[in-house]
Amino acid sequence: MKGKQIIRRSLWGRRSVLAAGGAALLASGVSRAEESPVRFGLTPVFLDSDTQLLASLEQYLSDQIGRPVALIKKRTYQEITLMLLSGQLDAAWICGFPYVQYRDRLSLLAIPLYNGRPEYQAYLLAGAKSQARSLSDLKGQVHAFSDPDSNSGFLVTRALLARLEETPETFFTDTFFTYGHRNVIRAVSSGLANSGSVDGYVWDVMNSLQREMVLRTRVVRKSEWFGFPPIACTRASRDSKTVQHVAQALFDMPNHPRGRQILSTLHLDGFVEGDDRLFEGIARNVKLVRDQA
Repeated sequence: MKGKQIIRRSLWGRRSVLAAGGAALLASGVSRAEESPVRFGLTPVFLDSDTQLLASLEQYLSDQIGRPVALIKKRTYQEITLMLLSGQLDAAWICGFPYVQYRDRLSLLAIPLYNGRPEYQAYLLAGAKSQARSLSDLKGQVHAFSDPDSNSGFLVTRALLARLEETPETFFTDTFFTYGHRNVIRAVSSGLANSGSVDGYVWDVMNSLQREMVLRTRVVRKSEWFGFPPIACTRASRDSKTVQHVAQALFDMPNHPRGRQILSTLHLDGFVEGDDRLFEGIARNVKLVRDQA
């Protein structure tokens, strides 16, 4: 329709203009929504804070989704979990412990494959020269935890102590949180802590990347298998196009050169759909600790 016809003074003409304007505003709003960054959260469970790796992951996800992607990193698990629950993130790589805590509000989006399986173990560490052979041998020592919302970096050891009718406060001389699994390894390696609770995946990978440091630690105990720290979203957003595109981009990583490079850096094989049953072991430990409180 030509400009002269649009500005006719008839009532119908004015309504047409308003309708056209409303449609334009709506289309503009949709366009802006599609162009707004997809916000993807990363907790310290993420192995490496290397800027090149993060940039590569950001670029890969953006290319696959067709929208800008912003990777959001925070110091603690709690910060990322709360951002996810409040809708400030579209998806996040979290730990199994907060996932179980908020399982009524969160949904599994994808789980990493490590050595061909969607599971990992928690390691109990001691110094390389320590004679400790079990948790009991660590009594009265200084212990490093990763994060109060970490399964491998806190909950597993906390549950073991509950079975002994102990708590970290009664069992260890002192404890502290390092807010990073690599930092737990550093603390034990340097002697800042006598022992530590750590993600076995991180310890294994660090053993190949920074072997000199890791050799100053020793694995005292390996836990049972737990669901690998998952990618999660809120239940309310599970079926949104944005979330589905994020999931598909993760599933497709082994099929793309950049995706394969990222997986290789992370020492992962890929991502698969989540199975909630993988987290039942964590749920049992949560119940055990809560029952003791």
